[in-house]
Amino acid sequence: MSSGFMADDVSAQNGRTFLVTGANAGLGFEVSKILAARGAHVIVACRDAAKAGAAMDRICTDVPDARLSFQPLDLADLDQVKEAAAAVRAGPRIDVLVNNAGVMVPPRMLTKQGYELQFGVNHLGTFAFTGLVHGHVDDRIVITGSIAHKSGEMDYSDLSASRSYHNWARYQMSKLANLLHMFELDRRLGAAGRATQAIGCHPGVALTELQRHLPWPLRAMTPLATPFFNSAAQGAWPTLQAATGAHVQGGDYLGPQGLGEVSGRSGPARASRAARDPKLARELWERSVDLTGVDPGI
Repeated sequence: MSSGFMADDVSAQNGRTFLVTGANAGLGFEVSKILAARGAHVIVACRDAAKAGAAMDRICTDVPDARLSFQPLDLADLDQVKEAAAAVRAGPRIDVLVNNAGVMVPPRMLTKQGYELQFGVNHLGTFAFTGLVHGHVDDRIVITGSIAHKSGEMDYSDLSASRSYHNWARYQMSKLANLLHMFELDRRLGAAGRATQAIGCHPGVALTELQRHLPWPLRAMTPLATPFFNSAAQGAWPTLQAATGAHVQGGDYLGPQGLGEVSGRSGPARASRAARDPKLARELWERSVDLTGVDPGI
């Protein structure tokens, strides 16, 4: 692909603050490293302090003058999400919130509040954290989707997955929820007259630790497929464009420009009809307020 956005296109970010969730590994780590290299202050927000410290050390090895700080954030526990949001609001304002953290096709597990883990972390935790800190964000709120959203269907009938659990279907649903959230958030920010904009992105198929829950035969085939997929560094390009791109507008959705949006440089991506459905988005918003106890107030 001869055109499109990549890491080299990230401009200087001196004086700007980015909070990146899930910044200790994979796409979040790569995004944080590039932002730090461009002069940004990066708040590394993740659950495990030891892993965050190790990631920050790795970034500082490549970027000796990196400006980094750590914010504990466990998206699987809404009580801790609220504590983290309060700590963020008590600090300096943020230019960009990058909602990157997520889980992909694990065995059936539950959040602390009893929701299926993927919907609970990927959407509900992200919704609650964003809803509590959006007023502290001046420029952009980035929400990470996936190609998988195109097969997703919203089903609120069994949010603990107690009757049935299919890990891919739950992942697809959580990623559809991410895009419904992004589009509705941007509509509401605009209607409220806010300068802050919401932007979506997806990494294509990027080789990160999210693949650790894939069945063994698929994991064993990964080395053979590597030439056709994005590395974690390449998969970070759409997130970096969403967070820093000069011509990005609220409601944009960005992803790889290669065949099937699987790999390549970043540019406009295609969201499904369901993801762009305002009625579905309003319903998800209202249900998310009820499920999390967080009303963003917009």
